[in-house]
Amino acid sequence: MSKGLAQIMKQAQQMQQKMARLQEEASQRTAEASVGGGAVTAVVNGKNQVMSLSIRKEAVDPEDVEMLQDLVVAAVNEALKKVQSEVSAEMERITGGLNIPGLF
Repeated sequence: MSKGLAQIMKQAQQMQQKMARLQEEASQRTAEASVGGGAVTAVVNGKNQVMSLSIRKEAVDPEDVEMLQDLVVAAVNEALKKVQSEVSAEMERITGGLNIPGLF
């Protein structure tokens, strides 16, 4: 094996190890988002799982269930966007901006 190819293989292995570590760290990372003036708060993790959802009493109006549903969706989506952005930024830092499909 040529010296150049050996170096490329070593770098690829190091990147693979860093990415595996990032995936593990991503599962531990959380993001929180509140909407409706804090009426609904969602916390998600880096695996895109909802960890908690808080709804203040004053947000519950039996006459306007649709508003509460919209707030829940907005809070979860905003939290997911935050955590995905954080994970993507870390991935870009590790890969040097290489676009590797299917990682996250």
